Amino acid sequence: MSTGALTIDLDALAANWRALDAMTACETGAVVKADGYGLGAARVARRLAHEGARRFFVAVAEEGAALRKALGPAPEIYVFSGHMEGDTRRLAAAALIPMLNSIDQLARHLEALPGHAFGIQLDTGMNRLGFEWSDWSEAAGIALDHAPVWLMSHLACADEPDHEMNPYQLDIFRQMTDGLGVPRSLSATGGILLGRDYHFDMTRPGIGLYGGLPFDAAQPVVRLDLPVVQCRDLVEGEVVGYGNSWQADRPSRIATISGGYADGLIRAMSGRATLWHGDMPCPLVGRVSMDLITVDVTDLGEDPEYLTLLGPRQGVDSLAEAAGTIGYEILTSLGSRYARLEIPG
Repeated sequence: MSTGALTIDLDALAANWRALDAMTACETGAVVKADGYGLGAARVARRLAHEGARRFFVAVAEEGAALRKALGPAPEIYVFSGHMEGDTRRLAAAALIPMLNSIDQLARHLEALPGHAFGIQLDTGMNRLGFEWSDWSEAAGIALDHAPVWLMSHLACADEPDHEMNPYQLDIFRQMTDGLGVPRSLSATGGILLGRDYHFDMTRPGIGLYGGLPFDAAQPVVRLDLPVVQCRDLVEGEVVGYGNSWQADRPSRIATISGGYADGLIRAMSGRATLWHGDMPCPLVGRVSMDLITVDVTDLGEDPEYLTLLGPRQGVDSLAEAAGTIGYEILTSLGSRYARLEIPG
């Protein structure tokens, strides 16, 4: 292989969805924004639809339109950014359901697409998207007269089960929605793990589907193998890469690997990440550059054809920890140059 091979285990993805679904007594949707967290929204959503998912969530209308082509007319597709200026034609043509976030969006939607389904997002303390309490008090009557299909909010600290923000947001969400007779959704992956009080009528798992925390029982979904372009011997004292940032303290064998920050191997991995040859760790040395990284393979005793960055010995969260980031960034940064292979193929 001349480019990295990104293997996507769709059976593991499906198992993760089933496991999260089994934790609830309500419907389970699926978040497939950012191109299915970097794995391909079409392939991810088709498999989850086969498992029984009927409602999918994307960030923007453009993602929703592409997903509609992949899924056909039956599943419902929701757009978190709501009804933005310029979205009207796309929302109508692809039968997308905007999650409206403000009085302005509500007015735009009711004027531009009367009778077209919509949901409402409520801000329960995250201060990011959704109607604030005062706006909802003003607009609730009008919105409810037009029959929103869902009322939703989003938890800010669900990956910390004991965080005081979780019960606070739950209480605010109930105060804003109790007795309105509209189906409700509050929880993504972290909220599912908080228990039934947080589940309401539908959950919307995202990162847990793809093998990431906080769902620590998730099956790994991705494997990333990177090809070796060249190997060379260094004597003690020689340096590697831009800025002479690594210097050999012994005679060393260095493998140059095809892959860099243009492929989602973020620069923060420089000198911190580990690649694997089977069960043998091989440290990344020197800086990550645009298309190449360098790895110390001295202790292998052989020149490998490829090394594994994501696989049985290192998942997305372990790699993220080494790079000082989160598994979400690792997944969604995976570049377009990788050959994406599916299991089952």
